[in-house]
Amino acid sequence: MRHVLLCAACLTIGAAGFAMAQGAGGISAPPDAFIAARQAGMDLQFALMGDMKRAVDAKADVKPFKNAADAILAWSRAIPGLFPAGSDRGHDTKALPGIWSDRAGFVKAAATLGEAAATLGKAASAGDQPGFAAAYQATGQACNDCHRTYRSR
Repeated sequence: MRHVLLCAACLTIGAAGFAMAQGAGGISAPPDAFIAARQAGMDLQFALMGDMKRAVDAKADVKPFKNAADAILAWSRAIPGLFPAGSDRGHDTKALPGIWSDRAGFVKAAATLGEAAATLGKAASAGDQPGFAAAYQATGQACNDCHRTYRSR
């Protein structure tokens, strides 16, 4: 669990760096770098969600998942910056054109994930297992809603 959290934190910091550099007119990374970063971040989020699902199913103590929820919250803030113009083509991307043509909707979807993750973190911090389970469902739904609209199968 700690290893996954450390990886998630490192990825979030790196993703934010990519996003800031691109947004500030700084270095321009190749599209494949953005694609690789966002795929790795999504994989790590999936792993964190899997750990949380096992805790929800087992009705286990949820306090240890506060950092995981915080990592997903940080990741949600980095997501929009990892989809700059031109990163729609490249190595094995499943990103749909709607990410760029409906940018406001895409940014809102990432914010919805962040709101759900913030609620998840609050429930974890309080040790509120039923609240955590509900927030886990909302977080998963935010993932599914975004993928349904902005990711090819």
